Amino acid sequence: MDQRIANRIGGLAVFPDGPTFDSTNPARPADVIATLPSSTGAAVDDAVAAAREAQREWAARPVPARAEMIAAAAEAVAARKDDLARLVAREAGKILVEAAGDVQEAVDMGRFVAGQGRAAAGETVPSELPGKLAWTTRQPVGVVGMITPWNFPVAIPSWKCFPALLAGNGIVIKPSEEAPVCADRFVECVVDAGVPAGLVNVVHGAAEPGTAITLHPGIGAVSFPGSAPTGGVVAATGMAAGPKLLSLELGGKNAMMVLADADLELAVEGALFGAFGTAGQRCTSTSRLVVQRAVADELVARLAERTEKLMLGDPLDPSTDVGPVINARAGERILAMVAAAREEGGDVVLGGEAVTVAGCDGGTFVAPTIVRVERNHTIARKEVFGPVLAVLVVDEVADAVDVVNDTEYGLSAAVYTRNIAAALWAVERIDTGIVYVNAPTIGAEIPLPFGGTKHTGNGFREAGTRGIEQFSHVKTVYVDYSGRLQKAQIDTHPFEAEEQS
Repeated sequence: MDQRIANRIGGLAVFPDGPTFDSTNPARPADVIATLPSSTGAAVDDAVAAAREAQREWAARPVPARAEMIAAAAEAVAARKDDLARLVAREAGKILVEAAGDVQEAVDMGRFVAGQGRAAAGETVPSELPGKLAWTTRQPVGVVGMITPWNFPVAIPSWKCFPALLAGNGIVIKPSEEAPVCADRFVECVVDAGVPAGLVNVVHGAAEPGTAITLHPGIGAVSFPGSAPTGGVVAATGMAAGPKLLSLELGGKNAMMVLADADLELAVEGALFGAFGTAGQRCTSTSRLVVQRAVADELVARLAERTEKLMLGDPLDPSTDVGPVINARAGERILAMVAAAREEGGDVVLGGEAVTVAGCDGGTFVAPTIVRVERNHTIARKEVFGPVLAVLVVDEVADAVDVVNDTEYGLSAAVYTRNIAAALWAVERIDTGIVYVNAPTIGAEIPLPFGGTKHTGNGFREAGTRGIEQFSHVKTVYVDYSGRLQKAQIDTHPFEAEEQS
């Protein structure tokens, strides 16, 4: 591809003078996909102005009409699925089947959100007064700022853009500098489907445009996924600049509980996919395996045997099971965490090393790693975001739940057991936003809310019917058609004092 990709502002391609950066293939960093501008706050100012101008007309359209345009955008993505999937594999390092799933999520999200265009968007309640109606509706916030990650470079922009558009907003999106071309191609599909010029604007770069989005007084909502420390900065700076809706999704330390009566082969399959799919670079990746002592040795042995057979390689090769981590810095950080686990007394059962892959010069590949640790070890508590599975052994089911909850995050968890009573007992007590039974910690479906508790986020949920709530305000409406003044908020049920004897 090797081309220049400009910002998209007001329906125009804008490549400002100044520094640039390259988007490269993580499997072969010498393979430059595109050169893009390192934008400044001035580009964000222009994008916000364009979004606000286009948003006025867009918000005046009936919601079903907006939904029809979103449906068309979903079909535009579907028509380019193969090309987009190969781009995701090349730019984000996801193997082809996962890359195609990333794109399919965007298609499914567009279709789902379009269906919400004719669904109920508020509530009607009986008034306490006669001749009076009471209901709620939802109003757009105006312009939404979005900072999107590289690990789902098509799916996550769709999770944010489609609901924001249905709500009647304009958009300014800053994709991750690790996978900006994927986001640009997604927006291209949206624009080609007929969404008005200037409604969805893209500004490329690193920290400066991201900070400008969070601080901009013309932006009414900011959506950000990333690390908890960075999310804290986004929250503080965003609110300091004035009232905003802030939707933060800040990672996880997801655990799979395996009880002694579980189907061990099913648990092995789940752990293999949950921990090492996408090279462990999902916010919901299975990072901890919490297993009862009676089956721990057998489960770990089976899992290690299967893990050794995983093929590391070029994501574009259909035979590859695990691709590279996103860059050399990520590889160094992951391996440093494994080394620290050894120093703390952890037992590295498998992996824990860099791997050289033929034909992928310069790519950073980390061997899928299994390490047995204690719950106080750093790697058992901190997010790794790589192909590393920490195994913790417990005796009782209650101990397993305690270990699952013993982290600052609360995104996703899983329970493997044949005992439905034990499964539901655990589901009630696990403090995460998502819980699976007999399935790994990854695999959320778009009709249901996605998000977590504790430091995983600030309470907002993406996807599902709640997704639109991130990007709209509730408006309460009262209509009094009685034709007379009805005094509200006074005592309509006066207290009748008992006659004192």
